[in-house]
Amino acid sequence: MSAPRSKRRDIDGVLIFDKPLGMSSNNALQKVRWLFNAAKGGHTGSLDPLASGVLPLCLGEATKFSQYLLDADKAYVTEARLGMTTTTGDAEGDVLETKPVNVTLEQVESFLPQFTGDILQIPPMYSALKHEGQPLYKLARAGETVERKPRSVTINQLKVLGLEGDRLRLEVHCTKGTYIRTLVEDLGNALGCGAHVSELRRIQAGPFDLSKAVTLETLEALHAEGGHLALDHLLLPSDCGVEDWPEVELTEQTAYYLNHGQAVRVPGSPAFGMVRLRDPSGQFIGIGEMTDDARVAPKRLMRFNG
Repeated sequence: MSAPRSKRRDIDGVLIFDKPLGMSSNNALQKVRWLFNAAKGGHTGSLDPLASGVLPLCLGEATKFSQYLLDADKAYVTEARLGMTTTTGDAEGDVLETKPVNVTLEQVESFLPQFTGDILQIPPMYSALKHEGQPLYKLARAGETVERKPRSVTINQLKVLGLEGDRLRLEVHCTKGTYIRTLVEDLGNALGCGAHVSELRRIQAGPFDLSKAVTLETLEALHAEGGHLALDHLLLPSDCGVEDWPEVELTEQTAYYLNHGQAVRVPGSPAFGMVRLRDPSGQFIGIGEMTDDARVAPKRLMRFNG
């Protein structure tokens, strides 16, 4: 008879994970959940197996606020292989075409302004976007191509880190929904030689950069020494992704009514917008939104035991 499965625990917080190459975002989440013995978890937007780097993972009640990390700006360092296009726009795809590369650093720099600021991108077929309920990548694997509408994204910063032969290294700071593969392909087309992503590393997601990221090796070593409890100190607070929001401190009475779904009036609250909510002890209890009549209405709340 097999041993009973241990009950997973309710633990809340955000782990800034340095996702390794070759691991999907979902596999990363399930591995971290197992290491923490966490009952609940979610990631904040997929990072392709080919890509590594910053992937905030939310455990427990922190999953309620993962959307705000999903919506945050991102930053990447990527290596573009010039002179070669592939079916997927990265090194995992089949080669479509090769061309000679006669590109100078000055030529690359001259094209960067047209890919900076607000630009339109056509999402790649090999993406998780859905068409009539089907992910595009499934249609692409079946040999189908469908029309995709251009999407507006913003490239806040685009700079060259180096050019050696056919290897171009770029740093990209952008809004959510930006496809680095599409950016590299479009730049390669502008240069006349084509290109695909050969390496991709996310260096920042919202307020979190690699300096705050924890590797799988570190997690596994700590777990081997002290079990899942040895990892708890690595978790950031559940509201770490919205720390720049205004804060509203509630009284015991207003916290009670707000936890039961009622908007409450709190003196000194901001006139409008989203706010973080704290109870009289300073505990984060969720997020709210200011209403037209100067009240705070609950939007997403932590579990309430009152």
